[in-house]
Formats: sequence, structure tokens, C-alpha cells
Amino acid sequence: MKYDISPPSQALKPALLHKIDHKTKPLGALGLLESIALQLGLIQNTLSPQLNRPALLIFAGDHGVVEAGVSPYPQAVTAQMVLNFLRGGAAINVFARQHGFALRVVDAGVNHVFDDHVDLVKAKVAMGTKNFLIESAMTLAQCEQALARGVALSAQEVAAGSNVLAFGEMGIGNTSAASCLMSVLCNTPIEQCVGRGTGVDDAGLAKKTAVLKHALQLHARNQQDVMQVLATFGGFEIAMMVGAMLGAAQHKAVLLIDGFIATAALLVASRIQPDILHYCVFAHCSGEAGHRQLLAHLGAQPILDVGLRLGEGTGAVLAYPMVQAAVNFLNEMASFESAGVSTKQEEGAQC
Repeated sequence: MKYDISPPSQALKPALLHKIDHKTKPLGALGLLESIALQLGLIQNTLSPQLNRPALLIFAGDHGVVEAGVSPYPQAVTAQMVLNFLRGGAAINVFARQHGFALRVVDAGVNHVFDDHVDLVKAKVAMGTKNFLIESAMTLAQCEQALARGVALSAQEVAAGSNVLAFGEMGIGNTSAASCLMSVLCNTPIEQCVGRGTGVDDAGLAKKTAVLKHALQLHARNQQDVMQVLATFGGFEIAMMVGAMLGAAQHKAVLLIDGFIATAALLVASRIQPDILHYCVFAHCSGEAGHRQLLAHLGAQPILDVGLRLGEGTGAVLAYPMVQAAVNFLNEMASFESAGVSTKQEEGAQC
């Protein structure tokens, strides 16, 4: 599948910079908000960008590698948390309500059959991935199917009026998958990628690291092509998120990138189509061990750094008010000219 993603036009950049720099403030005084305002203006090709119907897609899937004891939680927690999302009781439900996000929960590959629900998207590829300590997590055909379904899901949200999409996930074992993806695609030792996930102790972390190191050695021949890497180590929720991110960027939506798992999905997406990075706003740096290094690899500057490590898209939704603030100051803040305030240069001329 080809993804038609091109960099935003730079034609308006001088005008956007002039507008930002001539607000009633010292140059650069709004820091990262100024960069975000410029980015959104370029994405939308306008001096007055707008954020419409923010939407969050939470992708859920189970991982066969859980059989190897990489998580202190049983696989059943994935399905239990999906039900919690659908009942509105999880942290992400609270934050999504607070910030006005449309929320959709996507069953990408949970080892459970769910009843119909208005907020549930049934896009299951299979009942969880295989154990990549033994064999590839999924076939290439399954991987391509997951990507295609993700593309379609983001297109649906755009068609419903969204021009800003956030991405969350739920899947016991998915920090193991993300760590392997990071290790291979960033050529980084697994010891620098793996973290405590849902809270393994020191002994659990050592075991998790050893398991993943063995898996990387086992699949050493499957590390040349990005799709093969994703199929070998990824989860259905990660693969579907990759597709959704690529699809959102095709429609020139703003992508709010959450924590370690979502950033690992973006890493894969960026290897498929590098220009996707122009459309990404990085919400936060999580407490997961490899995330800061992964952000640095992508050249990303996150908005928040407050020790979040929950996933679910919580960081993306919590960072959204800062994105709103970037748009609002660009659209509503007075300029030196309109407010009759002297610029620094004018003050110097008067002295």
C-alpha cells in the first residue's frame, strides 16, 4: 500500500512567523507554543488554524509473548480494560470527557469476543499475536490487514469532522513489542529500550530483558525490512495504529502522539513514510525507560514531562490544551500594531 503524504507547503511560513513575532510579547516568549502554532499553520496552510472535533482512537490487542512472563499482569487484563473503557471508568475516559474528545475503542486483536457497543470498533485481525519468542508475532498478510484497517479508521474520523487525532493503546505485553521495535529500527541495545512496563520489579526487569534479547537473536534475519520487523515483533494494536497514523497524515490532520507505545508505532510509520513527522505533535515524555531516547531519535520535543506511564492516550489528551493555547494565541492575541504597544525597536529609537 502506498501512502500519499507530502510535507506541508512552506509558502506561508514568512507570514506566519511575522504574525507570531508581532504579538504583544518578546520574541520567542511563548516557547514551544510558538513552534506548535507555526506547525499547525503550515499543516493547514492558513494564518488562522482551527482545531475541530478532536478524536482519540484507542487500539487494543493481546500479545503472545506474555506467555514468557514479561508482564506481572495476566493477558486477561487487556479485555477487562477494554470493558472499563466502554463503561467510561478509565483514566482516559475522565480526561477525554474533560477535554471534549470523541473516543473510539478499537479491538484490533484482543483474545476475547466483545458484545456490540456504540463506542467499540470491531476490527479484530486475530485473537492476539503469536509468541515472538518462538515465531513471528503475525504474518505479513495480517500485518498489512491491520495497517489497512487503521487507514480506514482514521479516514472515518476525518470524514466525521476531525482534523486532530490522538492515538492510545491497551495491550498487556506491548512495552515488550515496542522495545523490540525500537531496538531494531534505532539500532539500539535492547537494554536501553526495555523498561518496567506495568511495573515489573528488578528481577522481572532482568527476565524481561533476557527474554527480549533472546527474541532479537532468534529473529536476526527478519530485521531488514520495516514491515517484516513490525510483523515479527509488533502487536495488532501497534500495527493498526501505524496505519491510522499514516491515514491521518494523508488527510493532513494533526497527529497527537502519546507515550512509548504510540511513539514506537510512529517510528514504524516514519520508516514507511518519513514525511509523516511533519504532522506530529509529541504530547509528552513518559516514565518508560526508552521513551526519552526514542523521542531524541525522532528529533521530537514533547510538550509535557510529568512522569506519565499509563498509556491509553492519556498524555496526548492531557497535552491538548497546550495545542489549543497555541492556536488561540495565534488567532486571538493582539499584535503590537493593533494594541498600540511599542516594539522593542521603537523603544530604542525613542531613547
